[in-house]
Amino acid sequence: MADEGDILQNLDNANTGPNGADNQPTAAIITQYVKDLSVENPNAPGVFQWQEQPKIDVQFNIGTEPAGNEVHEVALKINITATGEQGAHYIVELAYCGLVGIRNVPDDQAHAFLFAEAPRILFPFARRVVADAVRDAGFPPLLVDPIDFNGLYIQQLQQRRQQEAAGAATPPADAPGGGEA
Repeated sequence: MADEGDILQNLDNANTGPNGADNQPTAAIITQYVKDLSVENPNAPGVFQWQEQPKIDVQFNIGTEPAGNEVHEVALKINITATGEQGAHYIVELAYCGLVGIRNVPDDQAHAFLFAEAPRILFPFARRVVADAVRDAGFPPLLVDPIDFNGLYIQQLQQRRQQEAAGAATPPADAPGGGEA
């Protein structure tokens, strides 16, 4: 058995600030939860007699809000509509959230964590909720294809930079040749 002296070794952490304040960058999911879930089966029971395969439309959105000091709520919103010629088979709307703690992380890296990495971590759990909801509505479970959140984040950053560059290249409205005609 280790004695107390072995356990309490090396307590002088070089990355600790005054009064033991931790200066290490950290970002992690604190907890995750279903914030809102809506499942509609508007044409039941008739829909179970339809022979056609529904067309599935999947939309998603990522949002974040401060939830406290060094804590953000990241919301992964997934909207699914399954429709056919005779109408809607089912509609599922899910807001799956996670509380994310971020400390001592530069703003650009924190932004990337909140909008790319945190949704990537939350997605498998949200995917299971969707599959269960569709199954509980009486249909075969829907397994939403994996999403490359990091690739989408980088793509959106590039689009934003191009828009900003295009906006900077446009002459001001009061300059000769600029503005609306």
